[in-house]
Amino acid sequence: METYPWAWYTDPAVFLREDERIFRRSWQYVAHAGELPGPGTYVTGQAGLAPVVLTRGHEGELNAFLNVCRHRGFPVAQGSGRRETLQCGYHGWTYGLDGSLRAAPRSDREPGFDRDDLCLRRVQVDRWGPFLFANPSLDAPALSDTLRDLPERVAAAGVDVDSLEFRLRSEWESEANWKIACENFLECYHCQIAHPGFSAMMDVSPDAYLLEPGPTYSTQLAPLRAGGVNAYDPAGEVERGQFHFVWPGLAINIVPGRPNLSIGPVLPVSPSRTRRFLDYFFAPGADEDWIDDLLAFDNQVGAEDSVLVEGVQRGVSSGGLERGALLPRSEVLIADFQQRVAAALSA
Repeated sequence: METYPWAWYTDPAVFLREDERIFRRSWQYVAHAGELPGPGTYVTGQAGLAPVVLTRGHEGELNAFLNVCRHRGFPVAQGSGRRETLQCGYHGWTYGLDGSLRAAPRSDREPGFDRDDLCLRRVQVDRWGPFLFANPSLDAPALSDTLRDLPERVAAAGVDVDSLEFRLRSEWESEANWKIACENFLECYHCQIAHPGFSAMMDVSPDAYLLEPGPTYSTQLAPLRAGGVNAYDPAGEVERGQFHFVWPGLAINIVPGRPNLSIGPVLPVSPSRTRRFLDYFFAPGADEDWIDDLLAFDNQVGAEDSVLVEGVQRGVSSGGLERGALLPRSEVLIADFQQRVAAALSA
């Protein structure tokens, strides 16, 4: 089975079409509820290439807007915090936390200036437990149509997301196209070779490590290896690993042991650069040493993956070959992902 053209990993025109036809129409994880602890708080993030800002209104309502001033396009918010208003740092246009334009210096000198026509551009916002999502398209179906039964599957694995506590955010960038980062996540065919610590702990054999495609998300199920070498103590409510991928680029990881979950998007930066972050959550009262061991294990796997995706980017950029090959069984989730990308680009 052939892949799509390798030029799709490097072509700027393809990259822009992907943002327009995929990311601007999809639900994407932006932040966690702890970043908006009460009225008057805000947090900035990305939905694909689109900068967004989430706010808590004065009545506690959740809002989301493009983080783009309606005047000249400068951001109206930076980072996160608490404010009564959002103000552009270029010309001082000031917006309420509901997106309304409150002030525009010198606008009183302009006949017919209408503030109501220049509110911040609203985007959809919704949540699953503490996880906050945004969708640039106001016409897109609800978040529940994307998540489907994923919340129930996570709960059945022994993870109550509403009781989890945020621990830390890990951030990094890779010199690789966003699709390469996603495709690396979508198979464990490489695990035996590239992740010796993971493979020593998890059974990555093709009959044990299960791949489950789905309409909006896919799942990988990883049992512990009998007599394996454990990088941390896997005893606990969660009996096997669950790795979920929500289209178009959200990774959710649950590893065996006490209740835990990490979640984060694959964010395109350029045709050859991708930004990632993972927010880590654990059950209240989780042992600090156990958390440290688990994070060390996860960081090792992540460092190994960074080497892989950057190596693939160099290969597909070399121009020596037009496309690659896929094993339909071992890489079924990549095949499904590539078909979705191709369908979106040809729509």
